[in-house]
Amino acid sequence: MTKKLLIEEMKEDILGKRYELSFAFIDKKRVKFLNKTYRKKDEPTDVLSFPLDKNSGEILICREIAKEKAVKFNLTYGNYLLFLVIHALLHLKGLEHGDKMERYEQIIYSRYRHRHL
Repeated sequence: MTKKLLIEEMKEDILGKRYELSFAFIDKKRVKFLNKTYRKKDEPTDVLSFPLDKNSGEILICREIAKEKAVKFNLTYGNYLLFLVIHALLHLKGLEHGDKMERYEQIIYSRYRHRHL
């Protein structure tokens, strides 16, 4: 299965078939700018998600930060990317950081981890 198809499958699983998702990789400078502009955090981050309306949103990932954090969390880069996509999709669904989101992340990650990105 290609990475694109896996992301599409996870998107449908979490957000439904009608949800339109755009997905892009961006550099560290751009992610820092966006994080400061929209989240008031003056630092780069690994992933940002933006709901555009009820049925569409976008996910932006910084590969450089993701590679650093994969090492920190003792995950392969592909498995960490998988986690980031799940995390971002759950934010687009409306979940916020906390126990409920962590439970969903674990359940969904265990479902897809053998098919890492």
